[in-house]
Amino acid sequence: MTLLDVVLFLPLVGFLLLLILPKESSRMAAMVISSAVFIVSLGLLIPYWFQYPSGHTFSTDIQWISYPPIRYHVALDGLSLWLVLLSTLLTPIAALVSWNYIDKRVKEYYAFLLLLEFGVIGVFVSMDLFLFYVFWEVSLVPMYFLIGIWGHERRIYAAVKFFLFTMAGSVLMLGAIIFLYNRTGTFDYGQIQGMIQTGSLVFDPRTELILFLAFFLAFAIKVPIFPLHTWLPDAHVEAPTAGSLMLASVMLKMGTYGLLRFCVTLFPDAAHRCAPWIAGLAIIGIIYGALVALVQPNMKKLVAYSSVSHLGFVVLGIFTFTQQGLDGAVYQMLNHGISTGALFILVGYLYERRHSLEISAYGGVATPAPNLSIIFLITTLASVGLPTLNNFVGEYLVLQGTASANFGWAVFAALGVILSACYMLWLYQRTFFGKASESLSHHMPDLSTREWAAILPLVILMVWMGSFAQSFLPSISVQNTAILEQTKKLRVERVAIPDRQTAEVSRANR
Repeated sequence: MTLLDVVLFLPLVGFLLLLILPKESSRMAAMVISSAVFIVSLGLLIPYWFQYPSGHTFSTDIQWISYPPIRYHVALDGLSLWLVLLSTLLTPIAALVSWNYIDKRVKEYYAFLLLLEFGVIGVFVSMDLFLFYVFWEVSLVPMYFLIGIWGHERRIYAAVKFFLFTMAGSVLMLGAIIFLYNRTGTFDYGQIQGMIQTGSLVFDPRTELILFLAFFLAFAIKVPIFPLHTWLPDAHVEAPTAGSLMLASVMLKMGTYGLLRFCVTLFPDAAHRCAPWIAGLAIIGIIYGALVALVQPNMKKLVAYSSVSHLGFVVLGIFTFTQQGLDGAVYQMLNHGISTGALFILVGYLYERRHSLEISAYGGVATPAPNLSIIFLITTLASVGLPTLNNFVGEYLVLQGTASANFGWAVFAALGVILSACYMLWLYQRTFFGKASESLSHHMPDLSTREWAAILPLVILMVWMGSFAQSFLPSISVQNTAILEQTKKLRVERVAIPDRQTAEVSRANR
């Protein structure tokens, strides 16, 4: 057993423990367990502290089911390391922001929160395709209940829509996984990738395209990519604050992670062939999400559509197939998790005070709650991409990689940066400036100690990631370099094979 196994299964142990603990101690138990998971997960940084291995660390590979041969194979690399740490960091924060907000079925709520952490960590570390699918579905269940039970008025509609959209994509991915097993006799990602690299597993262009699209649709729905995004605003608006936090910051990254881990590495030819129209959809999502956010009267919907726009940058960066584009895409996954997660927390703080998500219900909040307004301003500027704050680095790298691949794409994508400043600063102006009404002044206390404890780590990370990006980027760059080298090598070899065959036919004819 490795440290990664402990980090993975500790939330599951906490989930089972909460089911038998009394209701009164569930909050504290969840807080202690999730905090312990985060502290233990910091040990995963040790192999990456002074060196940046391109291979896997903390690998465990044992038989789970003999037939079909499904293995419990988990491992960590520079791509999944920071996503695991993001998940373990945000779970105790989610538990903390729910402390006063959740007052019914408290034990079940915190149990589902830990089960969600177990599922998402499993997705990021699975090296067996069937195991990956199991964790993908496990993470779906607790989020369905978090929205459906503890959400707002239209929670059932939002939960069912979220479930159906995600399941539709999952079925296609499962079909592609089964097809790969029938061709290779294994579900192991490393073995399948090795067969592709050695040439013992070769797909004809049509088959590879179908397999790529089956995986791509599952991940595109999860990101979500335009026009498969319609479930996201409903889910965010109806979810409790912690549900929106985990959905935006962690679960959406499952889609972008899958695109880079599976679509690009297993089907490089199809990924390159589809890159132009995928980049087009990403750019449409960037601009469309920003324009729709600009006219939203609801704060949560505005932040939800901003996610569609920001994650469009991630998808665009992946399909530039450049070092800067991929580095920026992965870094932007982390940036979005921090800054947008903080926005949902702050919107939740406002909702707890005013019990309204409508922007028109606010105005002049800076007068009775100056600390809340300062923290909201820092988060707004981070989301906009102000230099020295985190989003700037990710967006700059993505645009740099995009410009080297296709300058026209970069020009259109840059419009999203301008529009993000418009809708975020307008939200801040309408909410915090102006004269506060009498009723608002009496129901708008400033940040409490508990609220400071939840939001301050994220604010520190916004500054740290924006000012000291080299704390994170080297391990990410090493892994992305390996991915690019693998895909380029495969494409060169596959182009060379038909050329050799043509030359042989020509010599035979002569």
